[in-house]
Parts: sequence; structure tokens; C-alpha cells
Amino acid sequence: MKLQRNGRTKALAIGAVALVSSLSLAACGSDNNTTKTSSTASGASSAAAITCAAKQSPLQGAGSTAQGNAVDVWKAAYGDACSGSQVSYNGVGSGAGVAQFNQGKVAFAGTDFALKQSDVDASKAVCQNGGQAIDLPMVAGLVTLVYNVPGVDNLILDGQTSAKIFDGQITKWNDPAIAALNPGVTLPGDNIQTFHRSDDSGTSYNLTSYFAKTSNGAWSYAPNKTWQGKGGQSATGSAGVAAQIKQTSDSIGYVELSYAQNNSLKTAAIATGATKAVEATSANAATTLANSTVIGTGNDLALQLDYGTKAEGAYPIVLVTYEIACDKGNSAATLPSLKSFFTYIASNGGQQAIATKGYVPLPTPIASKVQAAIGNLS
Repeated sequence: MKLQRNGRTKALAIGAVALVSSLSLAACGSDNNTTKTSSTASGASSAAAITCAAKQSPLQGAGSTAQGNAVDVWKAAYGDACSGSQVSYNGVGSGAGVAQFNQGKVAFAGTDFALKQSDVDASKAVCQNGGQAIDLPMVAGLVTLVYNVPGVDNLILDGQTSAKIFDGQITKWNDPAIAALNPGVTLPGDNIQTFHRSDDSGTSYNLTSYFAKTSNGAWSYAPNKTWQGKGGQSATGSAGVAAQIKQTSDSIGYVELSYAQNNSLKTAAIATGATKAVEATSANAATTLANSTVIGTGNDLALQLDYGTKAEGAYPIVLVTYEIACDKGNSAATLPSLKSFFTYIASNGGQQAIATKGYVPLPTPIASKVQAAIGNLS
């Protein structure tokens, strides 16, 4: 399924990949365009060389909550290197973030799905000098199916069964379809409590893209950032869904891996057609992302993901969070800080800094293209 709107397809194999999640940032504040080395406050093993902007200005972003935990790490390292930095990020969801960008309220947005043509068209009112918004992949990750079922520790699901669960077609944990995927497991006869996102979400878009590809028609809706399934309860943001799963028995929901890890939530393995069900790990998601292709044109680096992969050890429910900025015509006041911060988070040091938080560093072929595109921002 294509995540990009128009343009010729440029196939490009992605090497081993890693994920990136949340943004609550700090930009660099330095009177000089100096390079400093900083280690993250979270204890990440790699130090990063960060070149601070020659002139500091407040930098505001908004959008995807999937990035939240990653940007906490980036903020700490960036703030250490660039004193007086003033970068803020509001995790309002991908849809709201893109809307705020196109209203000129923020310097950049984070979104878990590539821009639609209508979004690009709208951006031309904000991007000056004939510019328009572009997609810069920065955070790679996976969507986990998190559950809280007492006595069940190693749940296996597939596309059709999970789609039916989230659409209210399967309502009991001991349903024959679930039991068939989990031989020897004692499943309770309790009602399934499902939780989905209440806000427009790229996480929902990627999950429903997986359902659309693998459910054999059980999921009758097109992939969408707005939740379309029947029944269930809603929560705001990945943090909200994770909190509900943690406190609700017999529940299931979906969040990025970092939120599952931070909340000690159990994650379902996925039966994909490979010889063994695939665990929700960064390494397994990297196997899938390694086969992604760039389908954007010019400096737009939108990716096409294979949600229907059956490769051994390839976790299928993957996502990429894009940073959205103008290719040209960015605000002159914020451009130096924007390029400085983006340069850091796209660097090997910035990517490695979030590798222990449920994310995987961008593979070299993609990272190199992202770094070049950042250098071309004007």
C-alpha cells in the first residue's frame, strides 16, 4: 500500500532499521556555530556531535505521540550541548500536527503516515518562495498489540483474528479463532475489552493498513487515521491507551513498542504465514523495514511498507514517523534551529541514542538521504 501521493517510484532497499518515537525537544542555543559532544541523560551508549545554531530561536513542533519517548532522549542530549535551547513538542496526534503545520502554528510536525496531496497543497500557503511540505522519515518503529489477560502470557494473533477483535466480531477470549492460534493455552471465557485511539492517529493508520492487507476482508474499512471499527472504548494518545490496558483486565489495544516497554505490557506475537509466529521486537521490525522502498520524489522521502510480509522473522505492523517541514520557504527566524536539531536527530549519534527505547536506528541508505534533504532545507 502506498504512503505517498504521486510521483515515480524509486525502489531502494533499506538496511537494518530501528525505530524512533516521541518528541518534547530542546533546540540549540549558542552564539557561535560550534560543535559540541553530548551524552544523553538517559544513559545512551553513544555520544553525539551536535552543531548548535549560530542564532537561537524558539522552535515549536506538534503531532505524532509515537515519537514522544524518542524526543525525550533527544531533548536531553540537545539541551546539554546547546544551552538556552527552546524546542517544544506537543503530542496531539499526527492529524492535528499536520493541521497545525499547515496553519502556520508550528515550525515542524510529526506524522506516522506520509502526507496526502491535499496536505501538500495546503502547505503551499505556509511555505514561502514556492515551497511545499515534505516527508522526512526520522523514527522507525512497530505497533504492538498489547493485552492484559490474567494467566495468558504468550498470546498469538493473526491479521484476520485481530481485525475481528477490534471490529467487535469476536467478543470472547476463548473464541475458537483465538483458541486455534493458541493450542494448549487456557483462555478465559470473559468478554474482550478493546481500546482504540480517540484522536486522529498515524498509529491507527498503520494498524488498519495491516488489517486491510491481511484480514481477508474481515476489516471492511480503508486504512484511516480516524478509527472506523465498531465497539470498543477510546483513549487519547498512545500513553492513554497504554494506561487503560494496564488497569483493565481482559483488555487489548495497540501502542508503539516503547509504550509497551515503559508500561510493562504484554505484546502478542503475530502469525504471518512464516514458520513461526513473529515476536514484537525492534529486530524483527527491522527485518520488515529493510525491505521498504522510497516512493517520494526529490527531497520527499515517503516510504512504502510491506504490511503483508511473510518473511521469516519479519514483524508486519511497522510504522515510520516523518518530520514535516517546508522544502523551501521555511521561516527565516526558525530555519537555523530547525536544521540544527534535525541534523542531530538524523545523525548516527541521534539515532543510536534512542535504540534502547524501543526504536531502531535508520539504515544508512535512508539516513543518508534524510541528511542530504535536511541540508537542502531553505
